[in-house]
Amino acid sequence: MTEISVNSGNKSLVSLLPFGIFLALFLGTGIYLTLQGVDYAFYQLPGSVAIIPAIIVAIWMGKGAIATKVNDFIEGAGHNNIITMGMIYLLAGAFAMVAKATGSVDASVQLGLAIFPDYLIIPGLFLVAAFLSTAMGTSVGTIAAIAPIAAGFIDTAGLNPALVAGSILSGAIFGDNLSIISDTTIASTRSQGAHMKDKFRVNFKFALPAALVSLVIFSILGGNADYQSTEPVDVFGLIPYIVILVLALIGVNVFVVLLIGILLAAGVGVMTNGYQISALAKDINAGFANVQDVFILALFIGGLSELVRKQGGLDALTDKLKSLAGKLSPNNPKRAAGLGIASLAFSANFFTANNTVSIIITGETAKELAEDGKITPAESASLLDIFACINQGLLPYGAQALLLGATIGISPIELIAYAFYPMILFFAALIAFWRLTKQ
Repeated sequence: MTEISVNSGNKSLVSLLPFGIFLALFLGTGIYLTLQGVDYAFYQLPGSVAIIPAIIVAIWMGKGAIATKVNDFIEGAGHNNIITMGMIYLLAGAFAMVAKATGSVDASVQLGLAIFPDYLIIPGLFLVAAFLSTAMGTSVGTIAAIAPIAAGFIDTAGLNPALVAGSILSGAIFGDNLSIISDTTIASTRSQGAHMKDKFRVNFKFALPAALVSLVIFSILGGNADYQSTEPVDVFGLIPYIVILVLALIGVNVFVVLLIGILLAAGVGVMTNGYQISALAKDINAGFANVQDVFILALFIGGLSELVRKQGGLDALTDKLKSLAGKLSPNNPKRAAGLGIASLAFSANFFTANNTVSIIITGETAKELAEDGKITPAESASLLDIFACINQGLLPYGAQALLLGATIGISPIELIAYAFYPMILFFAALIAFWRLTKQ
C-alpha cells in the first residue's frame, strides 16, 4: 500500500484531510438526499458509518507500520475521556427511556400546560420545553414529547404554527445547552476537563439574559389562545427530574446521579401508573440502543483525532485559529482564544448538523486554545456548548427543525424564523464574553 508521508510533529493542514472527507460524506449525502425529497435526509447516513472512510484515509496517510497506526487509533478511541463520555451516554439514554416509559415526560408537559393561562401559552411552551430539555438532557427528545401535543391544539386555539414551533425549538435548545446530563454538556466538559456544575454556572450567565428576552418576545407575539388543558396532572412524575437536577448541581458524581434517576423513575412509575418492573431491563436496553450511534462515533472520533494529532493536523489548525483570532483581538490573548473556540464550534456544527459531533471533533483543539489563552475549563466548555447549540437551533436541516416541521406540518425554514432564543443567545454570549475578557 502506498503511503503519504506526514512526519510526526510537523504542522500541516493536509493532515486534516480525513476530517474533510468525513464532513464531505456526511454533508454531501444529506444535501443529495434533501434534493431527492427524502425525509430527515441529513440523518440517513449515520455518522458512525460516514467516518469509516476517513479513518481508512488517515491510516493510509500516516508514517510507519500499519500495526503502529492501528495502535494509535485504538489508543485514541480508548482514551479515558472518550470511554467515560460513552458510559455517561449509555446511562443518560437509559434514564430518558425509563422516564418516558413511566410517564414522567408526559407528566412534565401536562403540568406545564396546565399552569399557564391561555394568554401565556406561547411563552409557556417555551418554559415547558426549557424545563423538560434541561431535565431530560435532549432537545430532540423534548421536541418529540411536546410537538404532538402542540400540534393537537394549534388549529383550535388559533395559533401561528411557526410561532408555536419556534417557541418549542427555542426552549429545547435552552435545555440542551444548559442541562448537566445532555450529551453536549458531557462532551464539552469531558473534553475540556471541566466540572459540570462549574460549566453550568458560567453557561447560565449567558443563557438567562437570552431566555428572558425571548420570553418577552414570545409574550408579545403570542396573543390570546383559546386553550384549556383537559389532561390530568401527575405531580409525582416530576420527582425524578427534580432530584437529578438537585443532585447534579450540588456536585454528586454524574454516574450516581443517573443511576438514582433511573431507579426513581421506575419507582414512581410503579406507584402511579402501574409500570411493571419486569419492563425495566427492556427499557434500559432500549435506552442504550438509542445512543449507540453517538457512542460508536465518539470512539471513532477519538481514534481519528489521535491519528490526525500525531500527523500534525490539529497543531496546524490550532495555529491558524490563533492567528485569525489574534487579528480580531490583537491585544487580548484570552479574548482571541475565546473567539477561536466559538468560531470553531459554530462552523463545525454547520457542516455536521449535530452539536455533539461538532464538540467531539473540536474538543482537543479548543482545549489547546483555552490553555494558551488562559481560559478556564468551565469557560471553554461553555463556549463550545453554546456556539454548537446556537448553530444547531438555526439549521433547517437539523434534527430539531426537521422533527418539528414534520410533526406540526410546516417548513423547517419557516419555523427557524421564529427560533428567537438561539438568535439572541448568539449576541448575548458574544457580549457577555467580551465584557468578561475586558482588560
